[in-house]
Amino acid sequence: MNSQSTALGNHQTQPQFFGHPVGLYVCFLTEMWERFSFYGMKYLLLLYLTKYHLFSDAGGLDVLGSYAGLVYAMPVIGGMLADRYLGMRKAVTFGAILLCLGHLGLAYEGFQAYVENDVVVQDTGAIQVFYFSLALIIMGVGFLKPNISTIVGQLYGKDDARRDSGFTIFYMGINTGSFIATLLVTYIGEKFGWGWGFGLAGIGMVLGLIVFLAGQKYLYGYAEPNDPVRLKQKVFAFVDREWLIYLATIPALFVVWQLVQYNPIVHSALLGLSFLVLAGVIWFMVTQCNKEERDRMLVLIILTFSTVVFWALFEQSASSMTLFADRVMDRTVFGFETTAGQYGALNPLFIITLAPIFAWLWVALSKRKLEPSTPVKFALGIMQAGLGFGALVIGAQFPNEAGLVSAGWMVLAYMLHTMGELCLSPVGLSAVTKLAVHKVVGVMMGAWFLATAYSELLATQLAKLAAIETPSGEVADVGAALAAYTELFTFLCYFGIAAGIFMLVISPLLKKRMHGIQ
Repeated sequence: MNSQSTALGNHQTQPQFFGHPVGLYVCFLTEMWERFSFYGMKYLLLLYLTKYHLFSDAGGLDVLGSYAGLVYAMPVIGGMLADRYLGMRKAVTFGAILLCLGHLGLAYEGFQAYVENDVVVQDTGAIQVFYFSLALIIMGVGFLKPNISTIVGQLYGKDDARRDSGFTIFYMGINTGSFIATLLVTYIGEKFGWGWGFGLAGIGMVLGLIVFLAGQKYLYGYAEPNDPVRLKQKVFAFVDREWLIYLATIPALFVVWQLVQYNPIVHSALLGLSFLVLAGVIWFMVTQCNKEERDRMLVLIILTFSTVVFWALFEQSASSMTLFADRVMDRTVFGFETTAGQYGALNPLFIITLAPIFAWLWVALSKRKLEPSTPVKFALGIMQAGLGFGALVIGAQFPNEAGLVSAGWMVLAYMLHTMGELCLSPVGLSAVTKLAVHKVVGVMMGAWFLATAYSELLATQLAKLAAIETPSGEVADVGAALAAYTELFTFLCYFGIAAGIFMLVISPLLKKRMHGIQ
């Protein structure tokens, strides 16, 4: 079905299920299984490297940082290719195939590293398979993640009142997949074998691909290429434009394969690109904008910088907070020994339970003309990220007889972090579309995701402040380890609170320069 035939899929004549297009549930299940695979793997990654392949903390964090930074940067390219050439359906299908292959590769462990004459002996071949598998996943997420959300929006008419509730259902799918995966995949991986855990995550992605392929008829052409004829034009002798994109992924994969292994290059590249984008935006503001537009763009730049602070704190979850849970926390809950990675499930759990409360709260405050402005919400979000680490610092003062911290403090930390996320994240992308000058909305959206990518790298650099030597994969001195994490979390607590207060102080100035934008 080409783009000209989408009239057949009139929004009003689509089959409905519980008041929404059936295509919504196709996207819901696809994204749920994609998030199942992504989050299941994310919380295993650092533990796998440090406990199985005996990476140092710093080495494991570098790999995690490179991976996470590239995962959040790649969707900018994947979204552009889908918009201009492939269309969302083809991009999502190709991304899902790459993800399946990546998870299949992760299931190969090789032999476990060991120490011989004070030298760590690793299976370098298996580690290279691991790096290449990460590259496949990075590329797969780049093609799938930005485009599945776009398909959801296409299923509704421009003025369809069901659009917001449709996205709410969709995001519930994301968090349901995240919650189930983080509980199940990390437990299987840590208790029964890392390959089993990664393999289970891969099975989830295969299910997502099957659901998407089986349900394509319910997308009614809304996810097709804008110009199918151009896509099929031969670029070389026997290669059309579509296959050229697919084939170009091969050399790109080899580049990403190398980048994952060299964190400083990824760090420098993202930082350099960020400064280039910032310089370009400032030039545009000075030469192309009137005062009102310039003020709004300045507010958007400040908000974007503030998200780097928030996500650098929030994304400690897969790094320092997971190592904390593994090494210095009493993980026995009601007689059952949980695994360190399972605590990552607290974030989607709290999103599912708290999001409706926050949605009600903002509406109730708005009716009374008391709803906080966007800058104030950002300030509250950052402060709560800091306070989450305060909970862990307090908990560290009351270890049990074995020197371990109660898991309840980690639960409180995740609750505060998630409350902060609900203050900041839902309004973030909306702020980009409202504050950016129309000509550069796409650029500013890319800058927003670039800031998120850089914050992932920054998060792992901060986590390295508490890096501990574990030559055998285990902590020798629990007390020293607890002291190191407490020192890091104290710094993060004060930093988050201070940054939040600063945003709160300047929020009246930012609100004024938004010129009526809510």
